[in-house]
Amino acid sequence: MSLIVQKYGGTSVGTVDRIQAVAQRVQKTVRDGHSVVVVVSAMGKTTDTLVNLAQAISPNPSRREMDMLLSTGEQVSIALLSMALQELGQAAISLTGAQVGIVTEAEHSRARILEIKPDRLKHHLDEGKVIVVAGFQGISSIDHLEITTLGRGGSDTSAVALAAALKADLCEIYTDVPGILTTDPRLVPEAQLLEEITCDEMLELASLGANVLHPRAVEIARNFGVLLVVRSSWSDAPGTRVVAPPPKPRSLVGLEITKAVDSVEFDPDQAKVALLRIPDRPGIAAKLFGEISHQRVDVDLIIQSIHEGNSNDIAFTVVKKMLTKAESVTEAIAPALREHSSNTQEAEVIVEKRVAKIAIAGAGIIGRPGIAAKMFKTLADAKINIEMISTSEVKVSCLIDEANGDLAIEALCKAFGVNQSPPTNASLFAHLPPVRGVALDLKRAQVGIRHIPDRPGMAAQIFMALADQNISVDMIIQSQRCRIIEDVPRRDIAFTIAENDIHTTRTVLEKLAVKLGLGEVVINEEVAKVSIVGSGMVGHPGVAAKFFNALAKEKINIEMIATSEIKVSCIVSQADAVRALKCIHETFGLAGKEVVNVPA
Repeated sequence: MSLIVQKYGGTSVGTVDRIQAVAQRVQKTVRDGHSVVVVVSAMGKTTDTLVNLAQAISPNPSRREMDMLLSTGEQVSIALLSMALQELGQAAISLTGAQVGIVTEAEHSRARILEIKPDRLKHHLDEGKVIVVAGFQGISSIDHLEITTLGRGGSDTSAVALAAALKADLCEIYTDVPGILTTDPRLVPEAQLLEEITCDEMLELASLGANVLHPRAVEIARNFGVLLVVRSSWSDAPGTRVVAPPPKPRSLVGLEITKAVDSVEFDPDQAKVALLRIPDRPGIAAKLFGEISHQRVDVDLIIQSIHEGNSNDIAFTVVKKMLTKAESVTEAIAPALREHSSNTQEAEVIVEKRVAKIAIAGAGIIGRPGIAAKMFKTLADAKINIEMISTSEVKVSCLIDEANGDLAIEALCKAFGVNQSPPTNASLFAHLPPVRGVALDLKRAQVGIRHIPDRPGMAAQIFMALADQNISVDMIIQSQRCRIIEDVPRRDIAFTIAENDIHTTRTVLEKLAVKLGLGEVVINEEVAKVSIVGSGMVGHPGVAAKFFNALAKEKINIEMIATSEIKVSCIVSQADAVRALKCIHETFGLAGKEVVNVPA
């Protein structure tokens, strides 16, 4: 007999009829020979109603009392669903997060799960009962008995955490969509259902606006090897399997406080090519990387920072044996770019042969401010300068002098308490389509800091100051152009933040600029991030070029570029965002194509 954890969201239990339909689905699962734990959210808009009641009493209610209030919504759902199951003749019992033994941090409204004590659950399962659990909530400790809530995505998190603690065979997330789609169907009606997707791909998509699964839930699934299936509450369609890699041994104690970083990866087989002072207009990146892909040169990292005047810089890395070919293509295309530039300084090609890529990787990097800053500080403390930065939701990569490789590995492994791992084996995913999904994030702001002294420790100080204010950053990019100001070499750094962090970010950086002697702080609120994600793009030259060319055909200018092994992200004008999403989705043939399965 297998054990299945099922989670039903607020719309799935929004009415009595829907609760009864859920009860019938649960009973069918039991009749098919499975033990079942059900996690439910509050009915429909109950949480919104409770929040409005609180705000009618107080404009700033205490977080403790809000947890006490909001936790009641799920208690209504679990009691009613248990009654519905009992009416069908199915033994069932409802339990709150505290009764289940979900122990969390003593952090009201945004607690993370520390441990689940499953003894009571196992007892009821042995009695043949369906256990209906209140999602989104826990208890701070057995001694203090403080009710806590888990914050956004809390019911997903509860369900996957329970599946991990019980070693369940499957965790099914029931929602109002049929599964994971290639993009947002509200913007692109032709979006197609994926049969399977990897956890790493899902993490990239989940944090880029695909709200079907919260990143916290996917992180737990990845860390503990939980098989997830996202399905519709309204049909029997199989949905989408979210496949986790084989898990490393982990303790269930500190379940959500697990290490944010799994490994340190080092790749000495890298060389960098930078093209400086190129025109800032649509089509430049498409032309450059189109020519490179025609020569079958596989590019690894690509960055384009914020523009300066009417020009910009692009840098990329390739394996060393491809450097001569990549340099030749870049040198050949530079004159064509110069002809169309009004800049008095000509485009310049710079090549760095003695570089290496050092990266930290882990599902916990998402949503944990300070991880990138800790990496930068660790390298700075070791007197290692960073020549290039590129980030994604699950990886932070830096280019350094290859002579500092051993020192960097040792310092980062010690700082994050992990071992060195080899880079991703491209052959594992070579048979997959290079792009699985396209994501659009309209709630981003672009931040640029001009003329930062080019010495170890500057990036660390900047991002530590933001992390201290609980501000998460992404798409961190360090410009390649170096200016000498007051006899000090200086570079720009650009990154993106959530739009609701703009005010705090501006305040922090303007103070820091005075303290550290930085240049101007520039914030652009009218931007959006559009990204392609796919494990299969590793070892497929031309994917980025195809992406850039699609934007160029639509005359959409690229403000910033950052890549990882499985993602390419561009910052574009918010006015162009939806058009960019649609043209990229069409370019990669994601509408109506046959879906390819991912190996477990």
